[in-house]
Amino acid sequence: MANEQMKPLAGGLLFLNLCMYAIVAAIGGWALNHAINYGFIIGPQLQLPAHFSPIYFSMGNAATGFFVTFALIASVVGAASVIAGVNHVRSWNSDSLPSAASSAIIAWALTLLSMGLACKEIELRNRNARLRTMEAFTIILSATQLIYILAIHGAARTSRR
Repeated sequence: MANEQMKPLAGGLLFLNLCMYAIVAAIGGWALNHAINYGFIIGPQLQLPAHFSPIYFSMGNAATGFFVTFALIASVVGAASVIAGVNHVRSWNSDSLPSAASSAIIAWALTLLSMGLACKEIELRNRNARLRTMEAFTIILSATQLIYILAIHGAARTSRR
């Protein structure tokens, strides 16, 4: 890949995305742990409450469970895509581009899904500061992951000319 100017940008975005995906995973892990510890407790009669949901989070609203679940999945896939991205930035040739690009696009798609649920959670209100932080990082990640994808594809496009 002839365009070496995009390499520092891609590397910086990879580091930024890894840090933000780690923060989203940490907050999502806390929320999941909180939901497990303080969620519904089923008594000895094993009768579920009338509005039982297996994705119940006591600290948020109706969208919180879905948001946390998809944010955790997106952060794990995003962190894994950073591994392929680091390999691509290190070698910076057209052989490593397909794996880096495909994993980055999958991570971006899952992050967009998580971002949509974050927007729904913002619309419904009634959430704590940690969830607001997770929403903000998810929305920012959807943009930075797209910029990373454009950076590695832009470098590949200019090297073909």
